[in-house]
Amino acid sequence: MSELERDELVAYLALAQVPGIGAARLRTLTAAFQSAGAALQAPHGAIAALPGFGRAAATAVRAASRGAAHALLEQLDRLGASVLLPDDDRFPPLLRDIPEPPALLYAWGDVGLLARPAAGVVGSRNHTAYGGAAAQFLAAGVARAGVVVVSGMARGIDATAHAAALDSGGASVGVLGNGFGVVYPAANRSLYERMIACGCLVTELPPGERPHAHTFPRRNRLISGLAGVTVVVEAAAGSGALITADCALDQGRTVLAVPGPITSPTSLGCNKLIQQGAKPALCPGDILEELGLPGTADPGPMARGQTPEGTSESAGAPPRGQPPDLTELQRSLWDALASEPQHVDALVAAAGAETSAVLTALTELEMRGLVKQEPGMRFGIT
Repeated sequence: MSELERDELVAYLALAQVPGIGAARLRTLTAAFQSAGAALQAPHGAIAALPGFGRAAATAVRAASRGAAHALLEQLDRLGASVLLPDDDRFPPLLRDIPEPPALLYAWGDVGLLARPAAGVVGSRNHTAYGGAAAQFLAAGVARAGVVVVSGMARGIDATAHAAALDSGGASVGVLGNGFGVVYPAANRSLYERMIACGCLVTELPPGERPHAHTFPRRNRLISGLAGVTVVVEAAAGSGALITADCALDQGRTVLAVPGPITSPTSLGCNKLIQQGAKPALCPGDILEELGLPGTADPGPMARGQTPEGTSESAGAPPRGQPPDLTELQRSLWDALASEPQHVDALVAAAGAETSAVLTALTELEMRGLVKQEPGMRFGIT
């Protein structure tokens, strides 16, 4: 970066830190005076005369501090982070098209991930075992297909989705409701470190900024804005994940939802979304299809040699081998189902586990297309 370019970046950062100067006013200033540097030096009256400004706003602009902006840029340099302006080639192209686009974006990690196809995976902080398994299954599946998993770095479903994407060898982008140098929640410190090393963290807030209640709804619009499709895994009524879904719809993006038990409070929001027309997310292929990647989607039961009723087209076909990544309980259930379908009560007795744990494990297997449910609460291997 040349000295002239760095001076202009400092001027832009100085303007961006002025209270009440958002992306729209910044565009007005830089367009009217041809550059951020010229806007900082413009006469008070000329600034006050601009649409959407006035004397108070002009006074605030004239008081903008280049020194504070220099210090901010030096802090980013020490961290190894950067700041992306809307005219930067590295600025996420999808974010340019949303209502209320960010005036700038601080990025820490692999900035190249911001231009790749992405899926938002969001959900409850206080999720069920089923929700955690669903998030892990979906995030890992799309990440293995080359899709970047975007979420909000919160505890719960967000953290599970980020970790699953990285664990599968894929990539993830975390959108923060705080500035760099602040770890929130503190329990996610190791995840922060992994994301910086193998993914990317982004935020609108300057380094050192603490999280506040109003910063998270603002963050949510960036999660959906970075993603071509947003998947809600679990969401109780009033959940922040539903705010993200609303942002996605406002941005003209697709929303998918993971169906859940009608008796589960954390599935209420997802089931409502499906009732209102959202596509159910039953496997990674459903997400990939919405991103225009049908070639990598799950081909479905027919392509796996099953009839619509779930029976094999070849009566003499050998049973499917047990996948190597099953949990101990899932392996126990698989063994019990190896010879013939079983009623759930028989599976509970065979596994020696709680009914709720067995149902969760069966649901996880069903979501992976490994087990099917038959009438009368009977389950069999697909």
